[in-house]
Amino acid sequence: MAIDLSITVNGMKFDNPFVLGSGPPGTNGKVIARSYDLGWGGMVCKTMSLDASKVINTAPRYAKLRARSADEVIGFENIELISDRPFEDWIDDLTQLKKQYPNKILIASIMEECRKEAWQEITRAVQATGVDGFELNLSCPHGMPERKMGMAVGENPDLISEVVGWVKEVATVPVWAKMTPNVGNPVVPAHAALSAGADGIAMINTILSVIGIDMKTLRPMPTVEGHSVPGGYSGQAVRPIALRQVMEVARAHPGVEISGIGGIETGHDAAQFMLLGASTVQVCTGAMLRGYEIITELKADLEKFMVDHKFGHLREFIGKSLPYFTTHHDLGERQRLAREAKEQARATSKGARALDAQTWQGDIAAESSKLVTN
Repeated sequence: MAIDLSITVNGMKFDNPFVLGSGPPGTNGKVIARSYDLGWGGMVCKTMSLDASKVINTAPRYAKLRARSADEVIGFENIELISDRPFEDWIDDLTQLKKQYPNKILIASIMEECRKEAWQEITRAVQATGVDGFELNLSCPHGMPERKMGMAVGENPDLISEVVGWVKEVATVPVWAKMTPNVGNPVVPAHAALSAGADGIAMINTILSVIGIDMKTLRPMPTVEGHSVPGGYSGQAVRPIALRQVMEVARAHPGVEISGIGGIETGHDAAQFMLLGASTVQVCTGAMLRGYEIITELKADLEKFMVDHKFGHLREFIGKSLPYFTTHHDLGERQRLAREAKEQARATSKGARALDAQTWQGDIAAESSKLVTN
C-alpha cells in the first residue's frame, strides 16, 4: 500500500513529521542546510535572542548517563545556554536558508526578556527573513532565570499569557509555545498558551536534573572548574515522562497541534507520540548521539509501522490511543465487570455441560428401554 509521510500542521506542510529540535543540531545555517539535504521534514533552529553578548557558554557542558550493563547512553544532561552567535548572523542565515530551501519548513526558536518591546522586536526581525513559524522558548530549565527567560516564564501561566499575547500581536506565521516539564500539571501552562492564541504546543523541553557525582573527585557533573549547576536532562530515559505529558495536554485540548519531544530515537518512538496526539515529532539528543543520518532509519521505521497496521496517512492514527486512558476507579470497575462476565460464562458453560449430560443419559435410557421391549 502507498504510504504518505507528509503532513500539514498549522498551514505548514512537512515532507515528513521528523523535525530536528532546537539545540546543537541547528546551531547555524550550514548544519541546517545539511539536515534538509538528508531528508529531515523540518528544522527548529537553536534558540536566539537579540543580545547574544550576555550568553556565556562553558566547557564542558554535557554529561551522559550510561546503562549499568552496557555502554549505551540512556540519559543526557546539558548546561548549554541559547545561541551565542550574534543576532545579525542569524538573520543572514535564516534569510539565505529560505532562499535556498523555499519548500522546507524552517521554524525559528526565540527567547527574550519578559518585556513586550523585546519580544515584539525579535518577532518582527526574524519574521522578515521568511521563516515558516516560531517556537517560543518558554522552557529552558537552566541559565538566565534572573532575566525572566525560559522556564522562569513557562512555569508561570500569567507570564505565558503575556508573552504569547505579545508575539501574536505582530506574528503573521504560526506560533508554537514550547512547554517545560518542570511543573506539577502540564495542562495548566499549555492552556495558558493556547488561550493567549498559540497555534500549537511543543513539548517537552528538558527536565531539570543533576545527572550524577564523579565518585573520584566527589564533584557534580558536568564539572566546570570544580563546580556545576543543575541542567536539562534528555535522551531515551525521559520518553515515558514526555509521553505522559503529551497525552495529558492532547486529552485536555482535543485537536490541538502538538510537536512531541523527548527521547525519540526510532520510528516506533515517534509513532507512540503520534498515537498520543502529536502531529510532528522533534529529535535532538538522538541526532547528537547517532548523527543526522538517523533520519533514514526513522522514516523507514515509521513506514513499516504504518504498513503493519494498514495506515496510509499520519492523520489516520494520530491520537488513536488516547481513548484508552481513563481513571483508576474506572479500571477497577472494568476489571470487576470482566471478572463477573467470566464467572457468568463459566457458570453458563457448566450448566450447558450438565444439561448435555442429562440429555445424553436420557438418550441412553431411552435406547435401553427400546432394547428391553424388543
